[in-house]
Amino acid sequence: MRWRIALSTLGAALLASSGGHAADAPAPGSARVAIVTSDVDRFYALYDDPAIAAQPDVLATRYLADASPGLIEFMAMRRITPERVAKALREKPDLYRDARGCAKTLGNVRGRLTAATDRLAELYPPAIFPPITIAMSRGTPVAAADGKGLYVSLEALCAAKFFEADDEDRFVHVIAHEYVHAQQPLAQVESDSDSVLHASLVEGAAEFVAEQIGGWVAYTHLHRWAAGREAAVERDFSAEKDGKANDSRWVYNQLGTPDWPGDLGYWVGYRIVKSYYSRAPDKAAALKAIIEMRDPAAFLAASGWTPGMKL
Repeated sequence: MRWRIALSTLGAALLASSGGHAADAPAPGSARVAIVTSDVDRFYALYDDPAIAAQPDVLATRYLADASPGLIEFMAMRRITPERVAKALREKPDLYRDARGCAKTLGNVRGRLTAATDRLAELYPPAIFPPITIAMSRGTPVAAADGKGLYVSLEALCAAKFFEADDEDRFVHVIAHEYVHAQQPLAQVESDSDSVLHASLVEGAAEFVAEQIGGWVAYTHLHRWAAGREAAVERDFSAEKDGKANDSRWVYNQLGTPDWPGDLGYWVGYRIVKSYYSRAPDKAAALKAIIEMRDPAAFLAASGWTPGMKL
């Protein structure tokens, strides 16, 4: 799930720690990934003071001035300023109130993400492990990434219930999807000339691998909607797969409508990838090929996928 977020080159630099502020320690049993949630704790320790919404200077000194390295990066990338956060607190109070309950799941989320990254290491030994920062932001974006890590707005992802109703499951599955993008060569560079097939396979591969490591996909609502419509939807996809992704109805088109949900190409891409994996005799090699895919057209040809096939 890229939502047009900046997933710039994620390589060995992702393994380096940011300086200046101690990150949360990796969860017990795993030294692979740091999952930083300290910004959420600090925010809600201040939340009941009305001054943080009324006075941006108070918010700046009491929350943002002591930000984790990940939140500092997130602030710079997505223009998260005291004024914007205070404005969101005033104009969208329900967003932050509701997220307080959602934040109570973070302990379980941490444990499940640790297990997911352990599973990724088992299935794909070349994997890299960027730190994950979950923080309070200005209500948007849901997530972003750069060469130092993955960043998540807790209040924004808490509100994205159309993906999945359960807060804990939604966090695990969405972050697992994003973590797969960190591994994919094709996810590191976006181009306006990318085809529907290209974008759908990048996202579908992230969905499939996220399911292998985290238990299910991020875009669960697409699977519910598409049930019984497989053949018709996939015939349309096959006819439109060579068009430009950015001009299509298949990817990066927001929520869509009840008659045609947004990002339906993610679901088709997942099905193509699942077909490839299902028919491969060597599952380890197949998973490596899925993550390291560089030629979407060749991958489609090798997948054995046909519109509406049973999987």
